Amino acid sequence: MNNKEGNNKRGGARPAGSRPNSNKPKPAMQKRAQGPKKVKPTAKIEEANKVVKKPNQVAKRLKEKDEIRLNKYISNSGVCSRRDADIYIQSGNVKVNGVPVTEMGYLVKPTDVVNFDGKVLTPEKKVYILLNKPKNFTTALDEGQEYRNVLELVKGSTTAKIGPIGRMDKNTTGLLLFTNDTDMIRKFTLPNQKSSKIYQVSLDKNLKFEDLEKINKGLVIDGHRVFVEDVSYIENEPKSEVGLKLRSANVKVVRSIFEQFSYDVLRIDRVSFAGLTKKNLPRGNWRLLTDQEIINLKNV
Repeated sequence: MNNKEGNNKRGGARPAGSRPNSNKPKPAMQKRAQGPKKVKPTAKIEEANKVVKKPNQVAKRLKEKDEIRLNKYISNSGVCSRRDADIYIQSGNVKVNGVPVTEMGYLVKPTDVVNFDGKVLTPEKKVYILLNKPKNFTTALDEGQEYRNVLELVKGSTTAKIGPIGRMDKNTTGLLLFTNDTDMIRKFTLPNQKSSKIYQVSLDKNLKFEDLEKINKGLVIDGHRVFVEDVSYIENEPKSEVGLKLRSANVKVVRSIFEQFSYDVLRIDRVSFAGLTKKNLPRGNWRLLTDQEIINLKNV
């Protein structure tokens, strides 16, 4: 037996990489106490937890939602349009809680007191009323006692201070829109508006075809170009009954178009206003616009 083998038997040095030969049993591993399994929250749960953990942010959003721009607050009060309100703000004629405000885009809280040109404002809810106007009522306030004002026809419809969009004389009938939305009133009285109105016009004599063609091409009245979208004879009616489609809400323009060609206008009836019609609205009656109709008017 050589020295190398003897050293191995005596527990001496072992060759590198060899394992000790132990017959002793290994101690049993203790089992860990098993609790409920942890489940990783889903993205939706995590998002919900964020909302629960930050209630102040939710309250802040609700508060900001109640705030509106100062010019809109003034417009909602019915005193002027937003554009005119900006002029008043810049000139220093508007105070919020007693302090003059000239900052454009200033946000007003529901609890703020707004003073406009020396008067405290109370914003009104926007109201939109459609009337089928009869004869012998006028939008003018200076025609004496002979003709009654159109506001009598919508009396009791609202407590808001409303006014008609555009003018109508005593002989003109048909659709007339009332509102306290000064921005909308201004929108539909601008010369470059895009909404169409349709009128049925009764003339003192038949409209010549050549005159109809000239009107269709447009014409100049008092130095202003008038664009006519369509003019045509009304089916199954005499040729003195004419349909006219144009964007102007000014009934005087309708009358002037035919007077340019030496026709006397006997009657004008507005049958459509910016998509609104007289359907289910008898002469002399009014109705509130639906939410969808209001949206449509604001988008034309």
